[in-house]
Amino acid sequence: MTAPIPTRVHYHKQDRELELGYGEGKDEGESYRLSAEYLRVFSPSAEVRGHGPDTATLQTGMKYVGLKNITQTGRYALKLHFDDGHDTGLYSWDYLYDLATNQEANWADYLRRLEEAGASREPLGIPLKQL
Repeated sequence: MTAPIPTRVHYHKQDRELELGYGEGKDEGESYRLSAEYLRVFSPSAEVRGHGPDTATLQTGMKYVGLKNITQTGRYALKLHFDDGHDTGLYSWDYLYDLATNQEANWADYLRRLEEAGASREPLGIPLKQL
């Protein structure tokens, strides 16, 4: 099954959330807000996911990450440019919809893996806020 293509993509900079809307006009349809942190820790890049099921790298310290830019790649994906310099991996419409519709379970699993690793969402050092 192919996921729907969003009709609206909006980044809420202050909240650091990407909003994906599905549907138009009177039928606004579904809308999802995904935090930049969530998108970053679930990046589809090889740097994060690895090259096999056992080679993924747990992302830590991403609590305050934001997006610098969003570019569309063809008609099938977005490329997200994070303010920590990460900009590899293409977020296909299918992958974004999967992240949106499974957000609660994915996030709970991520928090469990952080706890098991004794790691934190908090960055090491002092977080700097962009003006």
